[in-house]
Amino acid sequence: MHAWVSHRREFVPGCAEMKTAVIAMAYGSPERPEDIPAYYADIRGGRPVSQERVDELVERYRRIGGTSPLNRVTEAQRAALERELGLPVYVGMKHWEPRIADAVSRALGDGAERLVGVVLAPHYSRMSVGGYRDRLERALNGAEPEIRFIESWHDHEPFIDVLAERVRETDAHVVFTAHSLPERILANGDPYRDQLLETSRLVAERAGIPTDRWSFAFQSESPTGEPWLGPDILDHLDSLNAGGVRKVLVAPVGFVADHLEILWDIDVEARERAAALGLELDRIDSLNDDPAFIAALAARVRAEIA
Repeated sequence: MHAWVSHRREFVPGCAEMKTAVIAMAYGSPERPEDIPAYYADIRGGRPVSQERVDELVERYRRIGGTSPLNRVTEAQRAALERELGLPVYVGMKHWEPRIADAVSRALGDGAERLVGVVLAPHYSRMSVGGYRDRLERALNGAEPEIRFIESWHDHEPFIDVLAERVRETDAHVVFTAHSLPERILANGDPYRDQLLETSRLVAERAGIPTDRWSFAFQSESPTGEPWLGPDILDHLDSLNAGGVRKVLVAPVGFVADHLEILWDIDVEARERAAALGLELDRIDSLNDDPAFIAALAARVRAEIA
């Protein structure tokens, strides 16, 4: 299990007199190869998991070095955000330790009167970000602090600026990407796809990239037997190649940290497809705990408090 140290934090003056704490939420990742079956079972929520799928996931982790850096990066983001805000920040994971309920319990135990929830994913979907909010609210367990929840920050200007800097000087065709979700979310008016396209448009405009030199694709589709949002990045590379594109820069705007979906889906799968097509493929550096990104995220949290 993920090791974390429980200690009381002193509340320091922040943006308001009320004692405020931030709950920064992320997906979580297994710490060791032997943790992978339990992690995958947690994601599946009790639904059957075939040994073939577990073995496939183990192999993917093996190909990226055995483990994902996500938990380590998330802790670095937490610490940097805490320094930037001057407020206590607690990490809660959706599918690993420490859980969201653990983070809430620690914050309340340390005297928080207001909780600001922020998911380390910029785009809202009821299926994704909505699930984090549900977990946070269930974790209150009768407590009644003031709750502020940041549903999305996909068009937050400082965030757009950080991404624009990463693509501004490229002469490649830029492909913005994000994790796919089942297509059925669109029937309920879910804003996820629209928010992703808006982020991509804003970044391209800010970076001065013409409309014919960027596009959007999804990645990381799961084999659930139902249609998922597309086009998939691998199919999109085929299309770009057929259209005469020879150089691609992948910008995963739906992700803010290195993890399996970056290190496998792009750095292994997409690179292998590009190589087979004779395409030159690179990707932008992940945001991780880049000071400019942390400052942008902190500005969004301050705005929510204010």
